[in-house]
Formats: sequence, C-alpha cells, structure tokens
Amino acid sequence: MKMIADTNVLLRFVLGDDPEQYKLALDTMEKSETVVVTNHSLCEMAWVLHSSYGVSRSAIAATIRGLVETRNVVLDSAAVNAGLTTLEAGADFADGVIAYEAQWLGGETFVSFDKKAVAAMAKQGMQTRLLA
Repeated sequence: MKMIADTNVLLRFVLGDDPEQYKLALDTMEKSETVVVTNHSLCEMAWVLHSSYGVSRSAIAATIRGLVETRNVVLDSAAVNAGLTTLEAGADFADGVIAYEAQWLGGETFVSFDKKAVAAMAKQGMQTRLLA
C-alpha cells in the first residue's frame, strides 16, 4: 500500500498516547510500501504538538526529523527544511512551509501580523512586511 498519512495517524504514531491507536498506526506505517506525508499534515502535527501537548520547538523539530529519516516516508524535503529552519528561528513550522511554497509560486514578500514570523523570515534573507 502507498499510504497517505492523515495528521491523526502521525500524532498517534509520534505520541503513543493511545496504545491501541499507536499500534495500529505503527503497524500500518511499517507494512506500507510508502508513507506519504503532506506539508499540511506536518504543519497540523507541529501545531497540535505545541498548542495541545506543550511540546517544545526542539522536540517538534526532532520529531519531524525522525519522520524524514524513516525509510518509507516520502515528503517535500525542501519545504520541510524551510519549516525546520523557521521553527528553530523561533517562529512556527508552518510559517516556513508557507513562505517556501509561496516563493515557489512566485511570491516575493512575506506579510504577516506575527512579529516572530516576520523576524524569522527576515533573518533568512526574505523580504518581509509586518502589518501593524
């Protein structure tokens, strides 16, 4: 099977907080030829880990890196790297993914109300504009 992993499957897999669902997620992922993880699922996972479980940025980064290194996981490594760089700069993983994808689509200036996100993007050399 070439599995498309929903966010809830990824969360059960990385958290192991529901033993039955963890086993199902683990078994399904291990038996799948390919586990496709979308940028959207990773953004949701990072947000849930931080906002609902209080997981630190460094632990979220380690979790995402663990998925990247999993033998059968397929994902957009350039977008994931952009998200990790932004996460480690103090903003949200999703901000990095959004900026990466938007540049790919032709965007030039990252615009946000989020001071941390704007600062992280500026630090990476991107044109930014903080709306205030």
